[in-house]
Amino acid sequence: MKFIEDIQIVFERDPSARNAFEIITCYSGVQAMLFYRLTHWLWLLKFKWLARFISMLSCWLTGVEIHPAAKIGRRFFIDHGMGVVIGETAEIGDDCTLYHGVTLGGTTWEKGKRHPTLGDNVVIGAGAKVLGPITIENGARIGSNAVVVRDVLKNETVIGVPGRVLSDKSEHLGFDAYGVSNDNDPNADAIKSILERLEKMETKSK
Repeated sequence: MKFIEDIQIVFERDPSARNAFEIITCYSGVQAMLFYRLTHWLWLLKFKWLARFISMLSCWLTGVEIHPAAKIGRRFFIDHGMGVVIGETAEIGDDCTLYHGVTLGGTTWEKGKRHPTLGDNVVIGAGAKVLGPITIENGARIGSNAVVVRDVLKNETVIGVPGRVLSDKSEHLGFDAYGVSNDNDPNADAIKSILERLEKMETKSK
């Protein structure tokens, strides 16, 4: 069952997880997925009002808002959970991870596809906003607080506002879901480069 996998995957992605009972009773992201699996099933059976009502109760209890019509794959993990919003036409592949405060939102009031599609093995960092009917391809990484409104290609890493793709040179340094890296900070690197250039100019003028 998908929900059993949702519990099992927590042991791989959260080192503080100790046992299944604790995960079911204390992890809001897992609880939200339990409600979602139920409401999505009801939605497919055309019990749409009941699905929406239970979904609303789930949001009150967990702080996670998942529309029953959203399509979510296997082994999905919401870490911490609070403030996560997943819209009606969002689609999420297998083995994806979302951190707290993530929004998979729309950019239009028109009906139809208006929320993002995530491939497999996508990680979206805390506070990131992924907006519109865009595609985030397999293995992509979205950094903390990034705002993404364009497609992200396979295995790309996006950071910043607006979201920008890290160069190939930077990608090998790894990805931190909270947008912090011990090895590479693009803003710090830019400031350092400017300071070094100013120092060289001052040295030449002497």
